[in-house]
Amino acid sequence: MGFGEDEESVVELPNKSIFRYNSPLVQVCLIGLVCFCCPGMFNALSGMGGGGQVDATAANNANTALYTTFAVFGILGGGIYNILGPRFTLFAGCSTYVLYAGSFLYYNHYHHQGFAIVAGAILGIGAGLLWAGQGAIMTSYPPPGRKGSYIALFWSIFNMGGVIGGLIPLILNYNRSEAASVNDGTYIGFMCFMSAGTVLTLAILHPSRVVRNDGSHCTNIKYSDVSTEAVEILKLFRNWKMLLMFPAAWASNFFYTYQFNHVNAFLFNLRTRGFNNVFYWGAQMVGSVGIGYILDFSFQSRKKRGFVGIGVVALLATAIWAGGLANHLHYDRTLIHKLDFKDSGSEYAGPFVLYFSYGLLDAMFQSLVYWVIGALADDSETLSRYTGFYKGVQSAGGAVAWQIDAHNVTRQSQLIVNWVLTSVSYPLLAILVMLAVKDEKKVGTKEDDDAFASAKAPTAEEITGGELSKPA
Repeated sequence: MGFGEDEESVVELPNKSIFRYNSPLVQVCLIGLVCFCCPGMFNALSGMGGGGQVDATAANNANTALYTTFAVFGILGGGIYNILGPRFTLFAGCSTYVLYAGSFLYYNHYHHQGFAIVAGAILGIGAGLLWAGQGAIMTSYPPPGRKGSYIALFWSIFNMGGVIGGLIPLILNYNRSEAASVNDGTYIGFMCFMSAGTVLTLAILHPSRVVRNDGSHCTNIKYSDVSTEAVEILKLFRNWKMLLMFPAAWASNFFYTYQFNHVNAFLFNLRTRGFNNVFYWGAQMVGSVGIGYILDFSFQSRKKRGFVGIGVVALLATAIWAGGLANHLHYDRTLIHKLDFKDSGSEYAGPFVLYFSYGLLDAMFQSLVYWVIGALADDSETLSRYTGFYKGVQSAGGAVAWQIDAHNVTRQSQLIVNWVLTSVSYPLLAILVMLAVKDEKKVGTKEDDDAFASAKAPTAEEITGGELSKPA
C-alpha cells in the first residue's frame, strides 16, 4: 500500500441529504471550488496578458517553464494520484500556485525574471498533480449517464474563479486607465484565494469512499504502487485511444497565448483587460452548460450524442476563428490607441464579442474532450492516467506556444496555426467516439437505460443523477 489516507472497510450508506459528504455531487463541487481558488485565479492572472505586466517577456518565459514541467508531471500525475490518493496529491499541487503569484509580486518591484521562471517550473509540477487528480474525480465519480452535466457543473464553478479573478484587477486598477502593470494588491488578492484553495483540498475524499446514490461505489480500488504505475503510464504512449486524442490535447491550451497576448493584451488597455476577463471566463460557464446538455440529453444513444457534440463544436469553432481572422486583419492595420470599454464606444463592441466567443469555445472544446475521456472507462485508476496523459500533452503544446510567441512569430501565423490544430482534432475525436465509446445500455445499469428511454428536458434532480433528493 502507498502513502495516503487510511482506508475504511465500511462506507457510510447514502442518505437523502443534499449535503451528504461522500456523494459524487458534493465531491465534484469541492474539486470545483479548489480549482476556483487556484487555477481559476491563475487563469485570471494569465488572461490579463503578460501576467499583468507591460512587458510579456517574463510571463512568456515563466509559462514556458511552467508548461514544460507540466507536460512531464501531467503524464506522471495520474500515477502519483493513484499512489498517494487525492488529499496529498491535490494539496501539494495547489500550494505551488501561491508561489507563482508571489513571484510576480516580486517582479513588480525588482524586475528580475529568474524568480518567476523558477516559480513557473515549480507550478508546472504542482499543476500536473492537481489536474490529474481533478480529471480522475470529474470523470469517474458521476453516474455514467450524467458525466456531461457534472463536467459542466465543475467547469462553471471553476471558471467562476476566472470571473472573480477578473474583477480583482478591474476594481483595483479601475482609475488607472493609462497604467501599464497591475498594482501589488492585485497579486496579493490572487495569493489569498490560492491559499484558501490549498487548504480546501483536505476536504476531498479518496474515491473508494465516495458512494453514488444507488449505493454503488465510484471505484473499488485503493492504492497502487510505483512499478505498476510506471508500466501503465508507458503503455499510454502505445494506446491508440490516446494517440487519436493527441491533436485535441495539444491544441486545447495552445490558443491561450494568442488569445491572451494578441487579442486581450494587444487590443485593450489594462482595466479593460480585467473587464474582458470577467466575461471571457463567464462565457466558459455558459459554454460548458450548453455542451453538457447536448452530451447528456440530446439523444438516447451516447455515441450519437458524442457525434452531435463534436459537430456543434466544430461548426462554432469555424465561425469564431473566421471572425478572429477578420478582426485581426482589420485591427492589425488600424489600431492606434488601445481600446477602453468606457471610452471607445462602438469600436469596442466587435473585439469584445470575439474575446467572449473565444471563452465560449474554449469551455465547449475542453468539456467535449473530457466527456470523451470519461466515456472510455469508469474507474478512477484508469481515468486518472488518461486525464494525466491529456494534461501532459496539453501542457507540452502550451510550452511550445509560449516560446513561439517569445520568438516573435507573427500574430496572423499564430491564429492560423491554432485554427488548423483545432480543426484537425474533430475528425479524430469522431473516430475515437465511433470505435471506443459504447452506449449506456451496453455498459450501464437498467436504471440508466430506463432514465434515457424517457429522457426529456432535465430537472435539477436529473442533472445531478438523482443526488439531490433520491432516497438511498
